[in-house]
Amino acid sequence: MATVAFEEFAAQARARGFDEVLERRWEPGTVLDAHTHPFAVDALVVQGEMWLGVGDVTQHLRPGDPFVLDANVPHTERYGAEGATYWVARRNR
Repeated sequence: MATVAFEEFAAQARARGFDEVLERRWEPGTVLDAHTHPFAVDALVVQGEMWLGVGDVTQHLRPGDPFVLDANVPHTERYGAEGATYWVARRNR
């Protein structure tokens, strides 16, 4: 896995048109039932593990794994025994 600094992740995301970049930390065992966001997401897991469910497909994501979601896509999230941290770029327009 190639390592990238948060600042580099943020600069690359902004160059691709994302207007907000932040770090999200989730507590161990957190479960989020189906929900949507009014923004598109391009993210990179940097610590822990999570499961992202969209429709009938669930991805098991670990450090170094990216994920993307379009705005308003229903999805579920579940975080592992260590919780998880990911960097996320959001396109709010």
